[in-house]
Formats: sequence, C-alpha cells, structure tokens
Amino acid sequence: MRRIRAVLVLPLSSLSLWQYEDSWLKLFARSLLRFLGFIFWGAAAALAFGGIVVILMYKNYRYLFQESLLSLPGWLAVAAALILLPTGILTILISAKSSRYYQGALMYLLLVLFCLEMSSAVLVQFYSIRVASELKSTMGYLIYQYSGTHSQGPDSRAVDEVQRKLQCCGVQNYTDWLQATVASWHLQAEKTHVPESCCKVKYSHCRGDLGHLEQIFQEGCLQKLEDSLHFVMLYMFWCCTVLSVLELLAGVSNGILMRCQPFHDFAILESSAFS
Repeated sequence: MRRIRAVLVLPLSSLSLWQYEDSWLKLFARSLLRFLGFIFWGAAAALAFGGIVVILMYKNYRYLFQESLLSLPGWLAVAAALILLPTGILTILISAKSSRYYQGALMYLLLVLFCLEMSSAVLVQFYSIRVASELKSTMGYLIYQYSGTHSQGPDSRAVDEVQRKLQCCGVQNYTDWLQATVASWHLQAEKTHVPESCCKVKYSHCRGDLGHLEQIFQEGCLQKLEDSLHFVMLYMFWCCTVLSVLELLAGVSNGILMRCQPFHDFAILESSAFS
C-alpha cells in the first residue's frame, strides 16, 4: 500500500502570529486561573457564612415559618462552600502545570458548583417572597393565641423567644397587645400590660406595665424580622450569582488550556496516520 503524506505549508509570518496569540491566551488563562483559585478560597468562607446564617435563622424562628424547606438553600450553600475548597486547589495546580486529569476534574466540580449555587439562588428568591407574605399573619396568630405561660402551649414560648431575640414587642409595635380579644391574657389583670419578654434587659424589675414605656421595647417584631430575612437572602443571592460568573470564567480559562494541549492519544493516532 502506498502511504499518503500530507504537507501543510503556511506563511512564516502567519505561523509566528498564531504561535504568539496562542501563547498569549495560555498565559492569560493560567494567570486568571491562579487568581480565581485564591478567590474561591475566600468565597468558600463567605458562602459558608451565608448558608450557616440561613440555617440558624430557620432554627431560631422555625415556628414562624410555615415552609419546612426554608433551610435548604443554606445547606446547598454549605455544600457548595465545601466543594469550593478542593476546586480552588485544583485551579491553582492547573495554573502551574496542566494535567488532563486535573482539568477534567475541575470541569466536573465547576458544573456541580454551578448547579448547587443556581439552585440556592433560585430557592432564596422564591422563599424570600413567599415567607414575607406569611410572616404577618403567622405572628398575628401567635399573639392572638398567647396565654402568658409556657406551660399552656408552644405559642407563648414562640412569641417570647422572638421578642427577646429581636428586642421588639408586638407585630407592628407594642400596641398590638392592646387589640387582643376580651378573653385574652392581659385583660384579666388589673392593669393593661405587655409580656415580660418585651422588657429591656437592664430593667430587671420590669413586668410589662405600660405606665413605664421606657422600660419596654416599643418597636414591632415584623419589620425587624423582615429586614434580617431580606438582608440574609439578598446576601445569599448575590454570593451565588457572583460565584457562578467566576466559575464560568474558570471554566472558559480551563477550556483554553485544554484546547492548547491536545490529547496524547489523538496525537499518536495523527502521527501514525501520516507516517
């Protein structure tokens, strides 16, 4: 059999220009990957912080949230933060020395991270809108059911815990306690008062008497809780969104290095075909 030899003739100027552009792309991709590797380590801490805050917020105020999966975005963020640590190491290793195994593993990890972070961002937006509409009715119901003693049900304990942690009183303000029904707990006393959980810590003798307004928190709990929830959810959303963009940049840079480094198996086949 006759062997076919293929000869490709390129102008010297075009070949040198192509080599220059190729080396410039490789240098840029390596530098960007090295930079992103360190960024991923810092981003892992920021993302883990946001996820833990979401989990703790649901744990502390779970009696106010009707949605049982509210902590799911937090767990997804924590999982993504843990995966970001080896991803940052791989990114720095590839920037120093390209390896097909490392490059393939990096692409896989970036895909997993992108899915986790996008899922977390979408869930955060969905739950923030849904929970905000439910908080007012839930808190109003808990105040209506308030008995004044922990032994008569979890509703009283829930209200007291919220008011102590957020340093607030009532839904909109302390006057919500004056709008309860005739059978409510405070009308059975000689003087109209609010729960002791509305009292400021520095007034140890406070019993919720409305004759001493300086001793109680007058701001409502709803606005404080909505502000905290909005801040955490917005933080999580932008964390996941920015990280997804950075991971796309890392994927593109890794793809450039993979393109500039052909597979060894393919190179062997190509050389044997033209020999």
